[in-house]
Amino acid sequence: MAMKVVIDRNRCEANGYCERSAPEVFKVNDEDELDVLQEFPSEELRAKVEEAVQRCPKAAITIEEV
Repeated sequence: MAMKVVIDRNRCEANGYCERSAPEVFKVNDEDELDVLQEFPSEELRAKVEEAVQRCPKAAITIEEV
């Protein structure tokens, strides 16, 4: 199974905790909005993405198994 990163744009405040956890997957852009660089990150990045999910203060990130 692969993982898919899902962002709840209504909850996301683009505070950057996810970017610090997984910069290969998340980036806060110049407009102060979150960009997902890899919607389907490799399994090697799972621990970093899971950390980003846990660190998000608004619980705006989820992982779907696809």
